[in-house]
Amino acid sequence: MKTQSLNAELETEDLIKDEEMAITITNSGYIKRLPLQTYKLQHRGGKGVIATATKDEDIVKDIFVASTHSYILFFTNKGKVHWIKVYNLPEASRQARGKAIVNLLELQNDEIATAFVPVRNFDSQSYLIMSTKKGTVKKTELMAYSNPRRHGIVAITLEQGDELINVELTDGNQQIILATKNGNAVRFEERNVRPTGRSAQGVRGISLKDNDEVIGMVVASDEKSLLSVTENGYGKRTPISEYRLINRGGSGVISIQCSERNGKVVSICPVAENDDIIFISKNGIIIRVPATDISVIGRNTQGVRIMKLEENDKVVAAVKVARENNGN
Repeated sequence: MKTQSLNAELETEDLIKDEEMAITITNSGYIKRLPLQTYKLQHRGGKGVIATATKDEDIVKDIFVASTHSYILFFTNKGKVHWIKVYNLPEASRQARGKAIVNLLELQNDEIATAFVPVRNFDSQSYLIMSTKKGTVKKTELMAYSNPRRHGIVAITLEQGDELINVELTDGNQQIILATKNGNAVRFEERNVRPTGRSAQGVRGISLKDNDEVIGMVVASDEKSLLSVTENGYGKRTPISEYRLINRGGSGVISIQCSERNGKVVSICPVAENDDIIFISKNGIIIRVPATDISVIGRNTQGVRIMKLEENDKVVAAVKVARENNGN
C-alpha cells in the first residue's frame, strides 16, 4: 500500500504540466493563479494589475510569476512557515477573487500570513532574511526550509509580544533597510547578520526607543527611491542613496518627520519611476497615484499630502503596482 501511495503522489506531479503561472495575492488575503499567457493577453496596453477606486473591491497587493512545480513559502506573524505547491493554488479568471489564504493553510485564530516567497529550487547559495516588529533580524540558509510539513514549522523563535513582519529571499550580500513607525530608518550590510539555524531568535537589527516598532524591511537599491507614507495621508520619496550605511543594531537616521500633521509611518516601499502606488484607508477609500506624482525630497522632511482623508480616517497601507506599457 505504501508503494501505491507513493506512486500516486509521483504520478500526480508528473501529470501536471510545468508552466509559468501569474499568482496574485490581494490586500485582504486572497490568492489565485492564472496562466501567464492569459494575463499578458488581458493586460496588454492596459493600466496594470488593478484600476479600481471603489470601496467594495479588493486590491492586488502582489503579483509574481512562478512555475506550477514551484513552492510558495508563507510566513506568518507568529514566526511559522507553511508550504504550498503552485499547482495546488486555485486557478481562477482575472475577475475572480481566488481563495482565502487562511483557508489554504492550517493557521491559528490570530495567525495571518505576513510574507511569502516563491521558490523553484532550494539551494545553499540563497538565504532568507527576516525582520520583526521589535527590531530583530535573522538570516537563515534557504535549504533549512526544504522539508515541507503539513502543519508548518517554526521559521524564527519570537520574543513574547513580537511578530514577524517581512521576509526577503537574497544571495546573502544585499543591503537592508529597516524603517519604524516613528520615522527612523537604518541601512546595513546583510553580511553583518551571521546565518543561524531555522528556529533561532535572530539578532538586533535596529535599536528602538519610545514605544517605536518596525513597520517595514526592504532590500536597498540605489537605483530606486524609498517611499514613506504616514497615517494622515502624507508621504514622500527619498533617494535610497541618501541612507548611509551604518552598523546593524544602530538607532538609524530620520527617514521622515512624524509631526502632528503627518502622524506615524504606516508603510515603506522601494519604487521606480514607472511604478504606481495604491493607497488604502481604514474606511476603505482607495486612490491610485503614479510614483512620479510624489515629490522626491530629502530624508529629514515632512513630505507632501498624497491622500485627502475624511475625519477619523487613516491610511493603513500603500501597495506598489508596476505599470504596463503599450506593446512593450
